[in-house]
Amino acid sequence: MHEITGTTGLTALLGHPVAHSISPQMHNEAFRLLNLDYRYLAFDVEPEELPTVVAGLKSVHIRGFNLTMPHKTAILPLVDELTDAARLSGAVNTVINENGHLIGHTTDGIGYMQSAIDAGCSIIGKTMTLLGAGGAATAICVQAALDGVSAIHMFKRQNLSWEDAKKFTKHITDETGCEVMLHDIADIGTLKSCIRESAVLTNATNVGMAPDTDRSVVPKELFFPELIVSDIIYNPRETLLLKQAKACGCKTFNGLYMLLYQGAASFECWTGQKMPVSAIKDKYFSSHTE
Repeated sequence: MHEITGTTGLTALLGHPVAHSISPQMHNEAFRLLNLDYRYLAFDVEPEELPTVVAGLKSVHIRGFNLTMPHKTAILPLVDELTDAARLSGAVNTVINENGHLIGHTTDGIGYMQSAIDAGCSIIGKTMTLLGAGGAATAICVQAALDGVSAIHMFKRQNLSWEDAKKFTKHITDETGCEVMLHDIADIGTLKSCIRESAVLTNATNVGMAPDTDRSVVPKELFFPELIVSDIIYNPRETLLLKQAKACGCKTFNGLYMLLYQGAASFECWTGQKMPVSAIKDKYFSSHTE
């Protein structure tokens, strides 16, 4: 791998917390394998620090950076331009610095759709039930709609962001032709009927994430063997949601490969080269839960 010099390009992850992230290992290993003069670092950034940190990274000519919770929507007013996917989703997980011009992009949805393919799940032309309406959920919704999923039932809590979520679902329906419908996640009857007509159920909330691993958004009696169940959480590798779905005979996959493929898409944005996904998968992702 290149020694760090005055020409080494910087890429990074901004989040809070970030110590658990595997992104530095996967990106730095990809740089090494392709003999690219870049490094990737993780920075723990408090929400109120984000504007100052982004301005500083821009001023030192960072090549680009990723964003994870809680910064995927807070970054929006701090970039100069949004890609169509980021504009539609209202969230950014990847920023590309083009000579001081910050472009906000989202690769989360790309990562999710590729991970579904990787798991052998065909969801194009079918109906999805999507739990959550945060940054990752909206990115998945947008990419699924753009890729040809026919209808999406989005469930969230009826709170202060409900009207914004209603506007989002109408906007995606109008822009893509995929019918996106918003429902109250507390309405178990509607949840049951929507799951029953869906090919895939995806949890894009943080319910079930370590250390809070004894909770699930979905009552286990709503699962049926033909349903594909996915969870964007990868810590733990098998959430209670996935355990209960698997016990009912469902095909399941977690969020680990979504992380891999969204990272690969970010890598290509910054370097113009494809990440050596097979090598990275073998080294860092081989023990994922199917």
